[in-house]
Amino acid sequence: MQRINTLNRICNSGVVAVVRADSKEEAIKISDACVEGGILGIEVTFTVQGADEVIKELKKVYKNNPDVVIGAGTVLDVTTARIAMLAGAEFIVSPCFDKETAKLCNLYQIPYMPGCMTVNEMKQALEFGVDIIKLFPGNAYGPDIVKAIKAPLPQVNIMPTGGVSLGNVEQWIINGCVAVGVGGNLIAPAKEGNFHQITENAKQYVERVQSARGTLQ
Repeated sequence: MQRINTLNRICNSGVVAVVRADSKEEAIKISDACVEGGILGIEVTFTVQGADEVIKELKKVYKNNPDVVIGAGTVLDVTTARIAMLAGAEFIVSPCFDKETAKLCNLYQIPYMPGCMTVNEMKQALEFGVDIIKLFPGNAYGPDIVKAIKAPLPQVNIMPTGGVSLGNVEQWIINGCVAVGVGGNLIAPAKEGNFHQITENAKQYVERVQSARGTLQ
């Protein structure tokens, strides 16, 4: 049930913020700004120094908010995945598929979202129990690729990351994605310390995802 609950929370949120930062403090501020703007899926990437400590802190801050789901990103190997889990990560995201990480996540009932580019990669990931495929990098294809993938693989759940913007986020959802991952286009204002703008960006992403879902009902 834990895994199903986490997957439902990610899909309900519709947007996962990909948090990259120059420090632990900046990563926490970015995450807080995203949550304030309504993005409830937070992916702390392991390119952040002390990423496991950031995850621990965010889990503590949002322990009384059942809608916020904290995960780890840029997880390249099974060791990093276990470190993330012990820190409290509720989902694991990788830029590529790794069999051992998939098996570990299955063992502990933690959703694993590996980056895949081809139908063959997606097929292999599905065989190893992956629930959501991270289409990465999304800007290598664009939203139209989703329908092409779903022709032979109608059962696949896709979350594009890379190239998702306010200009195309609705099309990704309309074309069949269960959620989107957003990084640079969302959190860029952090470089100027403008976390308020991140909150405003987050609000716009959430609104556009909800609008797109409304057209599908």
